[in-house]
Amino acid sequence: MNGTGKVPGATVRIAGRLTKALVRALYPPVCLVCRAPGHGDLDLCAPCRAELPWFRHGCAACARRLPDRAGPLCGTCLRRPPAFDATRALFYYAPPVDRLIAGLKYRGRLAHGRLLGSLWADTLSVPDPLPELILPVPLHPARLRERGFNQALELARPLGRRLGVSVAPALIRRVVPTPSQQGLRGRERRRNVRQAFALSPALACAPPERVALVDDVMTTGSTAGEIALLLRRAGVERVEVWVLARA
Repeated sequence: MNGTGKVPGATVRIAGRLTKALVRALYPPVCLVCRAPGHGDLDLCAPCRAELPWFRHGCAACARRLPDRAGPLCGTCLRRPPAFDATRALFYYAPPVDRLIAGLKYRGRLAHGRLLGSLWADTLSVPDPLPELILPVPLHPARLRERGFNQALELARPLGRRLGVSVAPALIRRVVPTPSQQGLRGRERRRNVRQAFALSPALACAPPERVALVDDVMTTGSTAGEIALLLRRAGVERVEVWVLARA
């Protein structure tokens, strides 16, 4: 403790590292996929990591899966460009990633979120230029109370720390308690989220030039498209969608 009565920052960091090492010694990482010992600090073994459905090639605008020799855009985006500029995906929505996401969202298994968020942050290719803000797709307050957390926010936090970019969960609000998108077709999904979101006056008054909109899964892009329209109207020049997995 220094003369001001505060513990020096270096001491706090050392104590944090020692605590983390002790926790890992008492509770070593275990692979959440096959239950084998984890690799490094991750609850994932090396063989299971190698077999994850890593995103390889897709439409530059919406990340729809494309053949290896296809051009940069899918036919749908050529005919009707989305409101967002680009989509970055880490995985295809396939086993075991789909099960890990479901465990996080519907069973409250936050360890799944820590693993997925760490993988995303560790493998993220740093965009140039960086977004000025990271905006997690919000839940309606009723759904947030029911679930206890927003999975998009849990995934966005490690990305913000990795890039040194602020995560701003309060700047977009879900104002309509829409039913789940599961099982809905593209047109039904678009209708389901129409006018379901609103921007904070703070964002509307001083819009950033570039933002990244973060969500766990993209299926048709309806949710991202609806929010991107609002951001465009508010004056945001570039909207990228960052999704953990593309269905």
